[in-house]
Amino acid sequence: MARDYYGTLGVSRDAKPEEIKRAYRRLARELHPDVNPDAKAQQRFREVTTAYEVLSDPEKRKIVDLGGDPMSGGAGGGMRDPFSAAGFGLGDIMDAFFGAATSSGGGRGPRSRTQAGSDALLRMEMTLEECLSGVNREVTVDTAVLCDRCQGDGCAPGTAPQTCDTCNGRGEIQSVQRSFLGQVVTARPCPVCRGFGEVIPDPCQHCGGDGRVRSRRTIAVKIPPGVADGMRVRLASQGEVGPGGGPAGDLYVEVEELPHDTFEREGANLHATLRIPVTTAALGAVVSLTTLDGVEELRIEPGTQPNTELVLSGRGMPKLRSSGRVDGRGDLYVHLQVEIPTKIDTRQAELLRELAALRGEQEPELATVNGHGHGLFSRLRSPRGGR
Repeated sequence: MARDYYGTLGVSRDAKPEEIKRAYRRLARELHPDVNPDAKAQQRFREVTTAYEVLSDPEKRKIVDLGGDPMSGGAGGGMRDPFSAAGFGLGDIMDAFFGAATSSGGGRGPRSRTQAGSDALLRMEMTLEECLSGVNREVTVDTAVLCDRCQGDGCAPGTAPQTCDTCNGRGEIQSVQRSFLGQVVTARPCPVCRGFGEVIPDPCQHCGGDGRVRSRRTIAVKIPPGVADGMRVRLASQGEVGPGGGPAGDLYVEVEELPHDTFEREGANLHATLRIPVTTAALGAVVSLTTLDGVEELRIEPGTQPNTELVLSGRGMPKLRSSGRVDGRGDLYVHLQVEIPTKIDTRQAELLRELAALRGEQEPELATVNGHGHGLFSRLRSPRGGR
């Protein structure tokens, strides 16, 4: 019974060569003997490598699709890699860990001219208010897009790629060398077609045969509420189109939050400093505070001490979860800073002295921690007294 090479790699029967290669790389990183010394993993690695060797070879894959097994040793079985005595070849390891296009022995065949594009990154400046509510904004990006003249194949209209005469479409040149071990067959990419197995005699004049061109375009971006500095929003398939018209990568929009004049952000919480005169701290008052949601009435109790912290619940930033869902809001912390006057006139000084006399505060006491009301220095000299 023919082996299920597609099932071994976990791909469908209509999988493209790029999908087969990605599946093999992923499994090889997990099962390679240098990474996983378990005997079952080594056996699995040999099966995966054999499956990749078969499905990456167009001729062997045809045999599999017709119900045969090219590795059974019968007709059409093909020659095994001379380095694969243990069931996996040097080319497989190079492909799995380094993405190498070269191989040794039987070779990997021509590589696809169509390759996936890379991701792109765009930074967007946002105010604290915009981070609070989220924004819908149009941005301009300059990326590679599909060539509209050749639709990605790189050929001039009415022409098509041709098989490379140097490698006869194999994408590689093989050479045989003699050593004390016998004949060693090595392979290297064809220098004429660069490993593609085909050449473009008449390239597209618009893209130069690359299948893509640079273009500036406008994209609508939706930034959710609660984003913070450094967060990224992913726009799938809006990045760089790959060579040969390959699938585009993703575009990431990174938030750059601008500093705010009043509030300082700490996660979902906000902090603000409110300066109040000493009289307000002593007598108490109701003051108006402008928050991100509008004007709030803030009550300051009589006798408020410096560095008192007041909390306005739910007046912070939205709490953005990893799923993109907003789950409530943080708090706003108002730090009260009592301002002591540095310059007072004669009348103000007289009033303060009168207040001090009424409160018995002409001679302030040094705070103590021994619980008896007196410390090492029990009293300070009056500011009006002499030495």
